[in-house]
Amino acid sequence: MQEQYIILAPIVLQIIGLTLAVIIDPYIKKQDRKIMMIIIGLVFSLVVQNFLDYFSDLMTMDVLRTMASVWGYTVRPVILIMFFYILNKDRSYKLFWGLIGINTAVYFTAFFSKVAFWIENGHFQRGPLCFTCHIISLIMLVYFLYLTICELKRSPKRETIFPVFNVLMIFVGIAADYFAARQQVVSYLTITVVSYSLFYYIWLHLRFVREHERALMAEQRIQIMMTQIQPHFLYNTLSTIQALCRIDPEKAFDTTEKFGMYLRQNIDSLSQPDLIPLKKELEHTKIYADIEMIRFENVRVEYDINDDSFSVPALTVQPIVENAIKHGVRIRDEGIVRVSTQMKEKYHEIVISDNGKGFDTKQQSDSETGHIGIKNVEERLHKMCHGTVSVESKPGEGTTVTLRIPL
Repeated sequence: MQEQYIILAPIVLQIIGLTLAVIIDPYIKKQDRKIMMIIIGLVFSLVVQNFLDYFSDLMTMDVLRTMASVWGYTVRPVILIMFFYILNKDRSYKLFWGLIGINTAVYFTAFFSKVAFWIENGHFQRGPLCFTCHIISLIMLVYFLYLTICELKRSPKRETIFPVFNVLMIFVGIAADYFAARQQVVSYLTITVVSYSLFYYIWLHLRFVREHERALMAEQRIQIMMTQIQPHFLYNTLSTIQALCRIDPEKAFDTTEKFGMYLRQNIDSLSQPDLIPLKKELEHTKIYADIEMIRFENVRVEYDINDDSFSVPALTVQPIVENAIKHGVRIRDEGIVRVSTQMKEKYHEIVISDNGKGFDTKQQSDSETGHIGIKNVEERLHKMCHGTVSVESKPGEGTTVTLRIPL
């Protein structure tokens, strides 16, 4: 007898642990947290129902066991539909709520008829509609599997193990109860429902984290655009075009076209959550450099591209070239920025070097400037393609920034 009750301890601990995780999880949305708490409450009530069912059976308390059984049969489909809302809140589930209403009505007849089931002298007797809960739950599980498959199209394939495993656990629990030699304090199906909730929360947590990262990336892309299109650059470029209109109209036309392309490509970077070909990034960099070389005739940007068959995050090379021009080579009589690429044994390498004024890397922080900094590039490069950034600089000699992207 004691062995029967020992199983309650790990089940209750799982429910307590799941409750604490849902409460303190910083990634879960407020509405999803409420739904998860409802699910946890219903699951706990199912454990209590199992205990009362088992206890009333031992004590031959027919009324208590009838009440417990009615609750168990009616609450299981409700738990399933709660998971529907976490997976997809935009769909209408009126049909399933209707089935749940029918299911509830069928089992409440146990108080005054034998349509669903009846209990007499401690013996549970099945009526013709006793399997209504099983049939409705099976329909809901099939639909839930369909919803899960639709959701998995937007999720990494390695995460598919959680929802698929959860559905399989339910069927295993049903089969275990059917073939069990004796009644358990907590049925195998209830145990699988508790584990189902726990494992499903883990999957949801992974999804919440992924959505949070996407939101951060979107926010960062907006920050990139806002910091890249700086007022002083806009004003200075427009002033340059205005001056060229009088002394060299054809060059003014070309500069205006390049400036328009520069603005458009900066805005397009907002819709680039993934990597872009290096060729496209270099094209954007050249447009920016051409405009700056019109403004500063002492500046020259050179390219030595030996490897361009890989991808990088948008606005990776151009901001570093901007740093080199703005904070390095403009003070030189002949300021030179070189952009070179080559393939090494284990990675693609991009090197941006200049002969500017340089700086002490131990003392000067990249974050002190208003434009997008090397730190920003480094974070995105690491997060999106596991790349690295290294900076070497000597005051009075120049700076070299090296980007490495694994093959």
